[in-house]
Amino acid sequence: MKSVSSLHMESRRDFLTKSAFAGAAIAGFPAIVHSKSPGSKLNIAVIGSGGRGGSNLRGVQNTENIVALCDVNARNLEYAANKFPKAKKYADFRKLYDKSKDIDAVIVSTTEHTHAFATLPALQMKKHVYCEKPLTRDVYEARVVTEAAARAGVATQMGTQIHASENYRRVVELIRAKAIGNVSEVHVWVGRAWGWQSEEDAKKHEDRVWSFERPKEAMDPPDYLDWDLWIGPAPYRPYHDIYFPGPKWYRWWDFGNGTMSDLGSHWNDLPFWALDLDAPKTVEAWGPPPHPEIAPASMSAKYTYGPRGKRPGLALTWHQGVNKPKIWEEKGIPQWGSGVLFIGDKGMLLSDYRKHILLPEEDFKDFERPGQTIPKSLGHHAEWLHACKTGAPTTCHFGYSGPLTEANHLGNVAYRAGTKIRWDAKKMSIPNAPKAERFLKREYRKGWTLA
Repeated sequence: MKSVSSLHMESRRDFLTKSAFAGAAIAGFPAIVHSKSPGSKLNIAVIGSGGRGGSNLRGVQNTENIVALCDVNARNLEYAANKFPKAKKYADFRKLYDKSKDIDAVIVSTTEHTHAFATLPALQMKKHVYCEKPLTRDVYEARVVTEAAARAGVATQMGTQIHASENYRRVVELIRAKAIGNVSEVHVWVGRAWGWQSEEDAKKHEDRVWSFERPKEAMDPPDYLDWDLWIGPAPYRPYHDIYFPGPKWYRWWDFGNGTMSDLGSHWNDLPFWALDLDAPKTVEAWGPPPHPEIAPASMSAKYTYGPRGKRPGLALTWHQGVNKPKIWEEKGIPQWGSGVLFIGDKGMLLSDYRKHILLPEEDFKDFERPGQTIPKSLGHHAEWLHACKTGAPTTCHFGYSGPLTEANHLGNVAYRAGTKIRWDAKKMSIPNAPKAERFLKREYRKGWTLA
């Protein structure tokens, strides 16, 4: 496979400030192939029509043609079909793709353990794709999807909706203008604590303490749910309401990767974008002893990155649940429940989704902000639709969000392996701890292949 870096031949900074591909490859991707005029409508298939899928459907339904709907949950499917009675209905997305001739673009909003399986066929058929975050369930699938998108030359977008916010744009501009100098350290923390937690951590946190064992008894699935299709490529488990409905499934390793892969898509996105991050050199993680079935509620992962152009190397540390950066615990910064802290040689910048501040505030009271260089977003869905029709770039295309997804998953790889890992992105290997490589991918249930 190609290295992650080979998929980033041009900097993402240039990518974001260009209004079109100008015929050349961007981030290693070919120019987007498009056949629609800006004023025409796309024929869109929606795979996963409830929950996030319903939200994504609302993001495109007013301007485009919804021609196909797919969901393993018949209730969700019928609800959506009542709004779009002309759309064809499917329970199995594989059958949808068998009849995809009139489809221009696909929105994938299934559970993450089927994201790659629903996304890859669309790319192979050169359909434009919008996929919810996290892009895939594991590192291997992220690489497969990233490389397939590079070959396809279609408009892609991962559903990291906060990326379209004005706040993120202004933070990226400040970091790139070196408002706080050269950044050597970043801390990212989120308060969510869903998953396996030690008794000590459970006492610190008020979130629900879940059952941590695989149920021995089976239940009858709801009559509206095709449980076999819901399981898809994962190891088969008898139905139990400990997995369904969501987000219960998301903490089980067979179906998801917990808070890291989910919220990491949003929160690690900001430093990844602002600092042009890519594949980490090393990753180490700590938390409660790894559970064989369930992702941790509280944990931390430290990534080291080498120099990027004129930028020095840096360390990025992720904290979730009860874990927080030392500077936060010592009240050296405002006590925000979730945030991103950039530490530079001239100061600090603290941000969350909606706001940011330069620290120490006294040092920046007369600071003049740099001019705006990143244009206002059309909207996260609108940006993708515009790209489908015109070939203009998206900001969370799979050439960007694929490596972001890989990096997030590597935090869980290091955590589950219980050792610091050195990552060889080109070979997709862990030379210092080859046993950890078993966490990069999974075996698929009979009848399911990713090819």
